[in-house]
Parts: sequence; structure tokens; C-alpha cells
Amino acid sequence: MAAAVANAVDGAGVRSFNVIGVELDTPAGRSRAGAVSEGRFPFHCPDDSLQTAITEAHRAGNLGATTDEAAYEQADIVVVDVPLDVQDDGADPACDMSGFEAAIRTLGRRLRPGSLVMVETTVPPGTCANVAAPCLAAELRARGLPPESVLLAHSYERVMPGPHYFESIVNYWRVYAGHTDEAAEACEAFLSRVVNVADYPLRRLRSTTASETAKVLENSYRAVNIAFIEEWGRLAEAMGVDLFEVVEAVRDRPTHSNMRQPGFGVGGYCLPKDPLFPAVAARLFLNDGKMAFPFSRSAVETNRRMPVTNLDRLEALLGPISGKTLLLLGIAYRSDVDDTRSAPAEAFYREATARGARVLCHDPYVSRWEETGLEIPPELPDPAQADAVVFAVPHRMYREMDVADWLSGAGPFIYDCDNVLGDDMRRQLRSLGCRVESTGRGLGL
Repeated sequence: MAAAVANAVDGAGVRSFNVIGVELDTPAGRSRAGAVSEGRFPFHCPDDSLQTAITEAHRAGNLGATTDEAAYEQADIVVVDVPLDVQDDGADPACDMSGFEAAIRTLGRRLRPGSLVMVETTVPPGTCANVAAPCLAAELRARGLPPESVLLAHSYERVMPGPHYFESIVNYWRVYAGHTDEAAEACEAFLSRVVNVADYPLRRLRSTTASETAKVLENSYRAVNIAFIEEWGRLAEAMGVDLFEVVEAVRDRPTHSNMRQPGFGVGGYCLPKDPLFPAVAARLFLNDGKMAFPFSRSAVETNRRMPVTNLDRLEALLGPISGKTLLLLGIAYRSDVDDTRSAPAEAFYREATARGARVLCHDPYVSRWEETGLEIPPELPDPAQADAVVFAVPHRMYREMDVADWLSGAGPFIYDCDNVLGDDMRRQLRSLGCRVESTGRGLGL
């Protein structure tokens, strides 16, 4: 978002904004701020246009970063992107709002009257009205300022990490709302200078709570869709059907074109937790602990089990994995990114290890797997070491690899968890002497 705002230009091609990224004053925060200030994107990303945008903004002198909160005193607009996690014990999900509240209070203490605060953080519906607005008002009153002299709005991103990351910021539809009409108008004016609204018009909702609800509902719908297809994958495997073929046939119907497919599981920052936000909101803002969201809860639990469900089928086909070596190809949560937050691979790895297997790991985008402490070698491991090779993430490298050259005569059991291998590659592997099976497909398909 910082790169998108810094590269926004007016009709004459003049850059519209000076952008300062603010990070926490921690080792990680200082490292990220330093990278941006040097014109480098601080994470691995396969989207060249994102790095280009950072480089060009740095060259133009209108993008920097700091850990100094005094930067807020210069701001006309603040975009809030702070983590907000859900603590889930399987019964009553909860959300610690203290970090979010502290961030908003900092803005209330620092911002000039007339500034706009646009919250992008995914939050329990009702957060802007019941948390952000009161926090801002309290800090403004303490300064002797009118409680609504800083404008508050909500607008969520629909980002897609991967090769089109930057494109998904500037060329995609945005939803927004303001705590007041003035705030909504200021938010619309800001977004209209950043987003390609000619092709992707903005949609204004009546309240910030409605905008917050749209984000959570959007992600919950996708999570439920993914979980729904999981049970059909088990049926297809048992009945000797290729569910991927079936799903493609169903997608021909326009009303069903977004049906998901069997896979390895759900990861990343959004889908594992966002379906739990409605229950959090009901308790926090409605004082209602009985309002149930069974589809959302079931989707979260089904998606969490999916990596182990894959492991169960692998073990049923291969035999007990204790003492065997598994080669896990792909540990990021989705293809062609390095993000391992809540990655399905972690649950698979930990459960396989607990069952006595030796698990070798590879991912072309990950050198250190922070959640497990493993160092990941850059080169593909020798398949001759493995009793089974598990294709877990459809990274381009795996989809396009020369499998004959890599196998070099080895013939391990191959298990495809996420439709990584196309029909031709599965046939080639079988011709090379490998047994190949897949999630969501009957035996030999």
C-alpha cells in the first residue's frame, strides 16, 4: 500500500503524496524500515512490479520509513495496517484489542486536526465505531480538541500475494465507509488518487461496521467454500473419481465458477482466523455469547485438519511412516510467496515428525522456516533419500521442473496434495516407475 500511494500521480504525472512508513522500534521493525528507506522491498516477493515501484519512489524521494512516532505529526492521512490476531481455544474465540487500541491512541495524541485515519486492518465488525472512534475522541479531548476533529474511515484491501501483488492494490475494487460523512468523502478522495477507479469503481457502504462486515464475510465465504469441497475430496478418493475434473465441469455454470478444489489446507494471515471474527464481535460489542456461527466454526476446524487429513491418506497408501523419510516440497502457505504464517505445512510437518517420520523440506522462496526453526536448503534434496515425495504447494518451480532429470533413476512414492502435478507430469512420473497418487483423486488417476 505504501508503494501504491507513493507511486500515485496526478493528471500531469506529478506524484500526489509523500509517504512515510512507520514500523515498531524492534529489530524486525528497524530492519524493514531501513530496507524501505534504501529503496528495497523488505520481503521476498516474485512480483517485480512491486520492487520497481519501491525503487522508483525511492529515486523520486517520496517514500521513506522510520520507527519514530513523531512522523505522525506530519501526516494528512494515516493508513492503519497493524496485526490483530484471534486467540482460539476451539470454543470461544477472543481478540486482544490492546495493541490496536494503543496504535489508535498514538494517532489521537499526534495527528493534526483535519487528518484522515483509514483503517485497513481486518477487525471484528464494530471495531471502528466502538474502539477506534472512542479512543481517538478521548485523546483529542485530552488535547482540548473537538472529538471528531480527526476523521475516521475503514477500507479493506483485497490483496493477492504472489506475482500480481502490486496489481491487486491499484487495479481492484475497493469498499469503504466513513465514521462520518466528512470522513467518507475524505476517504473516497484519497482512494480515488491511488486506485484505478475508472476501471475499478469504489463502493461506499453506509457505515464503518458495514465495511468491516464485508471484509469478514468475504473471507469467511471463501473459507467455507474451501472446507465444503474437502468432504467431497474424500468421497472422490473412495469412489475412484477425479474431483478436479468434476469441479471443472461444474465451473462451466457461471453461478458456480468460483467453486474451490481439494488441497493441502488453508494458511496465511486471513482465512484461518477471519471466520472467527463474527463471534468475537458478538461478544465484544453486543454482549452476546450465544450467537453461533456454526458454518464458520466448522470451516475453520475442517481447514485446520486438512494437512493431517492429507498425511492420513498418505500413510494409508504408503504404510506406517515411522522410520520413513518424507520429502516435503513447499512450506509457504500459497504458491510463489515466502509467507509461512499458519502454513498447512507446519501442521503436516509436526504431525509426521510426531509419528516417527524423518521430514526433509524444500521451498524455493524460504531459506529459514521461522515457525519450526529449520534452515531450508536452496537446492532440491536428492529424491533417492525419500520413501515418499509430497508435493504440497504449487510453486512454479515444481510445476515446471524436469522430473526425469531430478529423479535420476530414483522411484519414490509421489503424493500430490494440491494439484501441483498436471496430467502430463503424472503420466511421466508413472512411466519413470513412480507410484503417483493425489488428494481428491481415486487411485491411479
